[in-house]
Amino acid sequence: MALRFTLDPELTADLRNQLVTLWTDVTNAGGAVGFVPPVTAADVAPQAQGRCEAIAEGRAHLIAGFEDGRLAATAFIALNNHRLMGHWAWLYTVMVDPAHQGRGHGAELLREAENAARELGLEGLRLTCRSGMGLDRFYASVGYKEVGRTPGAIRVAAGDDRDELTMWLPLL
Repeated sequence: MALRFTLDPELTADLRNQLVTLWTDVTNAGGAVGFVPPVTAADVAPQAQGRCEAIAEGRAHLIAGFEDGRLAATAFIALNNHRLMGHWAWLYTVMVDPAHQGRGHGAELLREAENAARELGLEGLRLTCRSGMGLDRFYASVGYKEVGRTPGAIRVAAGDDRDELTMWLPLL
């Protein structure tokens, strides 16, 4: 079933709780979304709260994918406040519920993010991802190009350092 995407849905208490649940589930399924499993909702909640505050303050936007009223996918567009970089934004926390993966929803989510960024008047999207997971191939499949790499920047565990890849999608 196709997801229904919404830009900046109302951040109700229920949606905030669904965001924390989704983020926890994606992390615990092995997703590279800022944590290393295992995590609990209590671990994730402060980070989710920070993202919600950025949205409320107009510093970020949320693309949310829903199935039957339940949150199944997210991506955050974080705006730049630097006067020389306001023409592009960061894409953060790209997630698809593990139960919905493998159906093309990730690519669909990224197309929605691209459309939203264009509607916001942006000229590019930039994201970072963890090496060693195939994420660079996934992002490349929807048009992102690797433009930078920081060796060993992400410490997943003692003795397991990963490169941080910077990916870019021009919107012009």
